[in-house]
Amino acid sequence: MKDRCMEDNSGSLSWFVAGLAIGAAAGMLYAPQAGRVTRRKISRTATDSRDAVEHSGKELMERGKELYDRGKKIADDAADLFERGRKLVQS
Repeated sequence: MKDRCMEDNSGSLSWFVAGLAIGAAAGMLYAPQAGRVTRRKISRTATDSRDAVEHSGKELMERGKELYDRGKKIADDAADLFERGRKLVQS
């Protein structure tokens, strides 16, 4: 029952966020400012958002590489231990 409520709320939250974004965009387009000012503001916001996403992507790539390297080291260590154990059993 609790899981079903969480699923229902997540869908409602998604629609709420989508409505919020649409409302914000409509508010900016109908704002009592000159079109040039509004377009400049939208452009600046888009550029800032793009930069933030790019920065987050770089951080994600760096973190992924760190995890890959750590996993590779663990796998190499496990293979080494396995090989040492196999040699002990054979002798």
